[in-house]
Amino acid sequence: MGCLQSKAANLPSSHDPSASDSVAVNGDRGQGEEGCSQHRHVPVFRAYGLSELRRATDGFSGDCIVSESGERAPNVVYQGKLDDNRLVAVKRFSKKSWPDAHQFQVEAAGVGKVRHKRLVNLIGCCAEGDERLLVAEYMPNDTLSKHLFHWEKQPLPWEMRVRVAYYIAQALDHCNTENHKIYHDLNAYRVLFDEDGDPCLSSFGLMKNSRDGKSYSTNLAYTPPEFLRTGRVIPESAIYSYGTVLVDLLSGKHIPPSHALDMIRGKNALLLTDSSLEGQYASDDATKMVEIASKCLQYEARDRPDIIFLLTAVAPLQKHKEVASCILMALPKNSLVVPRSLSALGKACAQMDLTSVHDILLKTGYKDEEGAEIELSFQEWTPQVQQIINTKKFGDLAFRDKNFKSAIEYYSKLVSLMSVPSATIFARRSLSYLLNGQAELALRDSMQAQVCIPEWPIAFYLQALALSKLGMESDAQDMLNDGAALETKKQNSWRT
Repeated sequence: MGCLQSKAANLPSSHDPSASDSVAVNGDRGQGEEGCSQHRHVPVFRAYGLSELRRATDGFSGDCIVSESGERAPNVVYQGKLDDNRLVAVKRFSKKSWPDAHQFQVEAAGVGKVRHKRLVNLIGCCAEGDERLLVAEYMPNDTLSKHLFHWEKQPLPWEMRVRVAYYIAQALDHCNTENHKIYHDLNAYRVLFDEDGDPCLSSFGLMKNSRDGKSYSTNLAYTPPEFLRTGRVIPESAIYSYGTVLVDLLSGKHIPPSHALDMIRGKNALLLTDSSLEGQYASDDATKMVEIASKCLQYEARDRPDIIFLLTAVAPLQKHKEVASCILMALPKNSLVVPRSLSALGKACAQMDLTSVHDILLKTGYKDEEGAEIELSFQEWTPQVQQIINTKKFGDLAFRDKNFKSAIEYYSKLVSLMSVPSATIFARRSLSYLLNGQAELALRDSMQAQVCIPEWPIAFYLQALALSKLGMESDAQDMLNDGAALETKKQNSWRT
């Protein structure tokens, strides 16, 4: 049984063919910035069945919980892997939350429409029985809390802290433009880092923590004053919480807002700055960040700045916009996540093991191309056919002997001679290009192989290899997942 359906929610069902489609998520303001993801391919928001999410999380296993220790949220977030091998984050609400399934679905569908590259986008929900679950993109590079307070190798660099401040302001600005002006419980756990190391704001904060919106999961010392007075949050509450995040970024510590304000009023503002960042920033920049935080932490909501002011104030503090986040954070490259039930070829591609990929392509031969062997071995002794046969033979020998430069030459000649293109030829030339350090040409050939055989896993795996070599990790992961899904589909069709 799928999720409860409603016209108001207008959710595609788990069996809706359009549910597998993806959308490219772009930014609004600041789209032209360098050093950040230009887009992510995000699935269309849809309803998920409870059984599907149980499988994805190994029965909601404790081993799949990704909420960090110390986060006292009333709900639990799991890492999950869907049937198509896409990694997701699954938030499971407490049973007392959202008794009205229809209301839950309507609100979730509304949040699911708020798409942006600075958000961890919501891609689905489930409401079956007492269960209420949200499904969002999975962010593989931990939370801001982890990088600020629990780092092991190096502290989060100053430029990265400024980038977090600016990108989160962009996310809040977009939410405002989409008429989602209430953000619940903004804190360092709500900021996560995507495949490229870019900070994103969790879309979970756009949903109420409970049916009346009264729960606040963090220490009450960090909550907006109006929440303590009335038990309610207002649009300006997000600005106050943004100020607490700025204090976190400045200090690298959990400092209650009241204590931070006392330090600022006592002219000890620079004591707020993280001592591990010595020499990484100009004192004027730190002073400006302190001033912005102070404005956000004003007791009266009407005295706090709006989000446009914050964008304008933080933007000039960025000094190295051209440097990619993954470089600033020293994140490892080629970190593809290996999907479940991956074939030997898929695993070799995920591990960037080109030697194993070469061996597997040799053993596979041309068996995936119906009719290709017939055409390529056609024994009508005309000069052109003889030339095709000889060129293919020499190309395959060069490929077998790992003489990839010669293989490229022979296969290129063969492509120009053949009346019907061969997917295997393109695949072999693609790998030869990769082993010759020509990733862009390898990507082109792997795409040509897909044109020849549209649902050929090998073509998708080779695209994953080429994209990873080009530093396009998010797209590479998508190709790897698609290849695995096609292999699973093929195996299932054999069983039936």
